[in-house]
Amino acid sequence: MIDAAQLAANWTAVRRRVDEACRAAGRDPAEVNVLPVSKTFGPEVVRAALVLGLHRFGENKVQEIREKAAALAGETIDWVVIGHLQTNKAKDVARVASEVQSLDRLELAEALHRRLEAENRTLDVLVQVKTAREETKHGLPGEELPAFLERLRAYPTLRVKGLMTLATQSDDTDEVRACFRHLRELRDGCAGQGHRLPRLSMGMSGDFPLAIAEGATEVRIGTAIFGSRSNPVA
Repeated sequence: MIDAAQLAANWTAVRRRVDEACRAAGRDPAEVNVLPVSKTFGPEVVRAALVLGLHRFGENKVQEIREKAAALAGETIDWVVIGHLQTNKAKDVARVASEVQSLDRLELAEALHRRLEAENRTLDVLVQVKTAREETKHGLPGEELPAFLERLRAYPTLRVKGLMTLATQSDDTDEVRACFRHLRELRDGCAGQGHRLPRLSMGMSGDFPLAIAEGATEVRIGTAIFGSRSNPVA
């Protein structure tokens, strides 16, 4: 059984906290979207979230998107890939995903473009930039971003909308905030070279107020909406 009331309360609380963070930063709450991250939660949880008016969901694994999309056939859902993506998953992505937020290398861009051409589709993408110090974090090095964006012009099926990053996992808020600031500064620098990148996807359940203060236009929230993996709303 899904605890629909708890899910609704969680969503209301998250949206309220995001709005409060926006106002604290002197920003209009309408400027910041919330991407519910449904990874590891079953299709029944997604179905309950649909009742609340949610329709975009972030997922790490393409196989999980395929399984949920099959279970929720007939529903209007935009699946957003936020996890590291292997090139051998490009075919599935071209068929089921509405957006990829983890584009970080030319090999992947080429694979996606070929598959999208075969499907006669285009796809919104965000370039993932590495701003954190951890070796385990994926992303394009910031200094390579301008050249990478120029190369992406050769792939018209990929609609580049902005940038994404994962901040350092640290209790040092200055260090975490610096990751978000770096992404914004990279975006602003590329604007001077003719690259319009209106979206900044950064910030998660534990650090989104810092991301909002540095200009996030979308925050990716999982646990605060759906509960912990060990204690879900389902």
